[in-house]
Amino acid sequence: MLTTLVVIFVICYLAIAMEHPLHVNKSASALIGAGLLWTVYALGLGDAHAVSEQLGESLMATAQIVFFLMGAMTIVEVVDAHNGFEVITSRIKTTKLTSLMWLIAGVTFVLSAILDNLTTTIVMVSLLRKLLAKHEDRLFLAGIIVIAANSGGAWSPIGDVTTTMLWIGGQVSSLGIIRALWLPSLVSMLVPLSVTAYLLRGRVVEAPSQSTTDAAHHSSAFERNLMFFLGLAILVAVPAFKTITHLPPFMGILLGLGLLWLVGDLLHRHKDEQDRQHLTLTHALSRIDLASIMFFVGILLAVATLEHTHVLVALAGWLDATVGRQDLIVLIIGIASAIVDNVPLVAASMGMYSLATYPTDHFLWEFLAYCAGTGGSILIIGSAAGVAAMGLERIQFGWYVKNISALALLGYLAGAGTYLVQFKMMTG
Repeated sequence: MLTTLVVIFVICYLAIAMEHPLHVNKSASALIGAGLLWTVYALGLGDAHAVSEQLGESLMATAQIVFFLMGAMTIVEVVDAHNGFEVITSRIKTTKLTSLMWLIAGVTFVLSAILDNLTTTIVMVSLLRKLLAKHEDRLFLAGIIVIAANSGGAWSPIGDVTTTMLWIGGQVSSLGIIRALWLPSLVSMLVPLSVTAYLLRGRVVEAPSQSTTDAAHHSSAFERNLMFFLGLAILVAVPAFKTITHLPPFMGILLGLGLLWLVGDLLHRHKDEQDRQHLTLTHALSRIDLASIMFFVGILLAVATLEHTHVLVALAGWLDATVGRQDLIVLIIGIASAIVDNVPLVAASMGMYSLATYPTDHFLWEFLAYCAGTGGSILIIGSAAGVAAMGLERIQFGWYVKNISALALLGYLAGAGTYLVQFKMMTG
């Protein structure tokens, strides 16, 4: 049975990694994998009661992550529907390309820690079209945005889905992950930016001949500001909510979602149905990326079968015996996340290592959060942020490898070195 489970998981994993060449959505592969793995496990074990208990336990852990992601995605969609991100993007004005790059990267780094790296990438890459006329300049800055978004998401409990998984799973605490990773994450962005600033020196911003900004906004300045700051306040308050109440983060995000829904309904209650429809939270719910949600459900449940059969524990033992050093093992996982999706990698790592042996905020978990979060920048297909930028600006895989991958790898290694030095200084 164990061999069959491993073979099914590897095939599904390969299908996920080769989503684009196969033209098969990774959500389909993950859901099929989860269904097959649990079916084989149930038939092989022959104990319906035990399997039901284990499935219920895995489903509860998965649901917490899914509810949190759905709530966060919906809040971001509501803010975007009100053009709330213009509160930030409208203030970015400069004539030097290097200055624009530093501004864009700085805003992306901060915003991705508050929202998430995927949403921030979409917002910032879309902004480039309003600021830059030359496609070559937009490509370079889009690559920098991917690096900055993944770096910014790595040090925040809500900035990257893998960090969120570790946070909800109890592997890291909100204050612990911020304290441990903000400096390494910053270094992983500053190093590529410094090199790129040298390459782009002396070049000026060539603005589009005609502004692409809409003449009319769907909402007033007051509505934009209110929904933007309220949405951000809710997202930022979730870690504090978890710390104070000790309730799961999804409860905090659902509470915030309810408050945002109430404020939105009251704010637009006097408008015609046609004018208010696209601003409502109901409409935002219809716009969230349900395909990604299904992927998380499928992959987390699939990995759970390997956890219950102790395959992951055996894999951890093999890695420890073969590689020997935890820092090298995690560095390899981070580089691997540039090739395959980091969500199943982190999910597998969570099953490989026990919280009893590696408690909350252990070196292993913090370094894993950094490596899995920033390692995806090395290849454009290695992160959701990269895939989004690839689609928005039509970035070629080969162009990214030639122009951005070395910069991202340099930043990844610099940040990893920073974390290791910082850890030794704090523990030694």
